[in-house]
Amino acid sequence: VVSGVTLGVRAGEAVGLLGPNGAGKTTCFYMVTGLVPVDEGTIEIDGFDVTSMPMYRRARLGIGYLPQEASIFRGLSVEQNIRAVLEMVEKSRKARERSLDELLEEFHISHLRKAPSLSLSGGERRRLEIARALATRPAYMLLDEPFAGIDPIAVADIQQLVRHLTARGIGVLITDHNVRETLGLIDRAYIIHAGQVLTHGRRG
Repeated sequence: VVSGVTLGVRAGEAVGLLGPNGAGKTTCFYMVTGLVPVDEGTIEIDGFDVTSMPMYRRARLGIGYLPQEASIFRGLSVEQNIRAVLEMVEKSRKARERSLDELLEEFHISHLRKAPSLSLSGGERRRLEIARALATRPAYMLLDEPFAGIDPIAVADIQQLVRHLTARGIGVLITDHNVRETLGLIDRAYIIHAGQVLTHGRRG
């Protein structure tokens, strides 16, 4: 349960929502994406009130969400994972294939395009999940505990991916209970505990 939480993310910046397990971080994400309703207050995307909108409409307006748990389509290859999303947002087959090639190249997984998604390492899986999320062309990305279950080598890889997203102009909101990996990435942070934001401010 969260109470009186106010968060904001601007285009091209990375913001941390930091706190211990059970603090309410994931609940905040669920409210923003529309997975759970809010009792009071509003959710806005670029000043547009989406509080009463279902999840799919919020996604169309620019909200991308990467859950903590693995979200790949397990029975599909790398390219099939991305193509499955592109087929929902792009009518032209030629445009779909062009976008697919661009995303595979951008996230350095072209060499894995035919690989079964279950064969990927933790870092490769995160790359695929982010590439697939970008197929919907989101303006904002919510990354829930992106460093969870990732080996130390892959941590730097994920950090670089976040920097890549902000360089693209995408606003990124990251939850983390282990702030070490996140602090070097973010422009601002909100500290949440027991469902309430204790403080917030810029890094540094």
